[in-house]
Amino acid sequence: ITDPYRDTVLQKTVFKPKKKSSQYHLYALLAPHINNEGHNNSGWIGKYKGIPMLFAQNGDITLALACSTGWLKRSVGYVGASDGWTDLQQHKKMEWEYEHVPNGNIALTGEIDISDQTDFTLALSFGRTQAEAANQARASLLEGFDSAKKAYIDGWQAWQGSLRDVKGKKFRNSAAVLRMQEAKKFPGGIIASLSIPWGQSKGDSDKGGYHLVWPRDLVESAGGFLALQTHNDVLRIVNYLMSTQNADGSWPQNMWLQGEPNWNSLQMDEIALPILEIHKAYEREAIDKNRMKRYWPLARKAIAFLVRNGPYTPQDRWEEEQGYTPFTMATEIAGLLAGAELAEINNEKDLATYCREVADCWNEAIERKTYVRDTALAKEYDVDGYYIRINPFKDITASQLGDRTMNLKNHNGDDGKIKISELVSVDALALVRFGLRAADDPKIQNTIKVIDAVLKADTPNGACWHRYNNDGYGEHENGDAYDGTGIGRAWPLLTGERGHYEVAAGNIDAAKELLKAMEKFSNNGLLSEQIWDSDDIQEKGLYCGEHTGSAMPLTWAHAEYLKLCCSIAEEEIFDMPSYTRERYINEKTTCSFEIWRFENQLKVISDGKDLRVEVMAKANVIWTDDDWETKKSTKTKDTGLGIYVADLKLNNKKADKIEFTFYWEKADKWEGKNYSVKIR
Repeated sequence: ITDPYRDTVLQKTVFKPKKKSSQYHLYALLAPHINNEGHNNSGWIGKYKGIPMLFAQNGDITLALACSTGWLKRSVGYVGASDGWTDLQQHKKMEWEYEHVPNGNIALTGEIDISDQTDFTLALSFGRTQAEAANQARASLLEGFDSAKKAYIDGWQAWQGSLRDVKGKKFRNSAAVLRMQEAKKFPGGIIASLSIPWGQSKGDSDKGGYHLVWPRDLVESAGGFLALQTHNDVLRIVNYLMSTQNADGSWPQNMWLQGEPNWNSLQMDEIALPILEIHKAYEREAIDKNRMKRYWPLARKAIAFLVRNGPYTPQDRWEEEQGYTPFTMATEIAGLLAGAELAEINNEKDLATYCREVADCWNEAIERKTYVRDTALAKEYDVDGYYIRINPFKDITASQLGDRTMNLKNHNGDDGKIKISELVSVDALALVRFGLRAADDPKIQNTIKVIDAVLKADTPNGACWHRYNNDGYGEHENGDAYDGTGIGRAWPLLTGERGHYEVAAGNIDAAKELLKAMEKFSNNGLLSEQIWDSDDIQEKGLYCGEHTGSAMPLTWAHAEYLKLCCSIAEEEIFDMPSYTRERYINEKTTCSFEIWRFENQLKVISDGKDLRVEVMAKANVIWTDDDWETKKSTKTKDTGLGIYVADLKLNNKKADKIEFTFYWEKADKWEGKNYSVKIR
């Protein structure tokens, strides 16, 4: 167990000899991987207040290993050369007693004293210095295993007792998995997984593994805690999100617990989802008005970043491609509407109106950017069209993609080459999940037909889905570990996402079957990132419908399972935003304009739409819709987000284009160039 009060892991052992007359020698072997490194560890034997211990250190972290009955012998050595394992293999007993080894792949070995007592406890403790780690170990041993165990169990039982009671074989287990991934020193900091995907094949070059915080996964975990109705857990996550927000209002792609970025790309869903979570937490009274006063300025910065940089994303949620993607756009639009709700709460009605208007504009662009028609794939499966995974072009609509291709990540050379219009993904289900499209929308129905034909994997444990076609993130065909290339396998969390679609569609029995499949995919209660979806390869431990060498447990998957349990119980998606469903499904709200920006210069707008010009400085927009026979001047309005807006309302019904230029007020100068937008 972990000592609830100290940075110590306690291991209690009862050693029972088969023959009392025999002489047994019992050893503890410890292989330190401190600071996420197998190398660069130093080890030594030493004492604390006269108590013999074993120590290791890397960087600013020191480890101490102590035994309640004491050590008969101690040694430190390099793995495979001078460590205790090698010693025991060669001599069947400890003959080496090395006192110090610097900077290497090391192991610590101690012979446990069982001469008088065969019940003993090992204390593995951590600190900034030798003395700090040693004190933690000694204090834990003096406190006693049973005392720590009682506090450990009492804490878990009290927390589990606070959860709502929902049907699901793995419900409480998944709740515990989520809770145990939270860092004690960084409350609310929940890492993606305590594992490293295909860790047996990885070296120190992969320091992070999944021992990092992804804002997306963190918000998914918060959703799991909302399902559990443990509002204090949700509040800690929101507070952690606020404390790790970048100065510009964004969040890192992923980060170490203290908030330092690990990878340095930008994923716009990871900006939108925290805004949604802040509003959810307020709506469920986890955030009170006083706390909102502290959070609102930060939430406002996130809204500003989202408006200024969306809906195009430098990376999709799979961290591979840039462009317009249904999942990211769904989160961005829902995030803007959540931002509007927060603005209303904080008495900024003009900002709320602006957020809703931008959301409406982006919502109308979803099909234009990501729905293709009359492709070979559409004809093969007898549908008029479907949503694609991503459109990487800012100035090309889905209908203009033609035969354009892209090279997918995780492939060698042209192995990943695919027509963009035939790149299918499960991501379109997010349009239903976030309340932007109805489950029975014909375009959604068409896409599901294609998804099931191309991405569905039927296993002995149930149905599961691939992320997209020609995915390369997973084991090779022969079962060898993913090494930068491979074959993408099916993801249990996507079974959960499909289950949520079935709930939205009113197919509760189908959702229950998918919940059962997730339960069968688990390994001793742990859900993995991927499952094996090919013939069994027994010698590599790969069985169809069971875990692969990918991350396990994956917090995102457990959160999705918890949410599906609650959605089935309530017979509706329990965390679907009410304002998106009301605005786009019930009221079918449209937008009267399309947006032009310098970084996204529209070439064409639809007939009947006005043109909204958005710039990052105050200006007068001088424009015409009749080839400069007349000219109009429209001053920009300050949105309060560092964005200035001018709506060019067209009066000439015969106009086939709009031309405009800028006079910049602060700089007191003209743009010196005209811009033109055609009218479709």
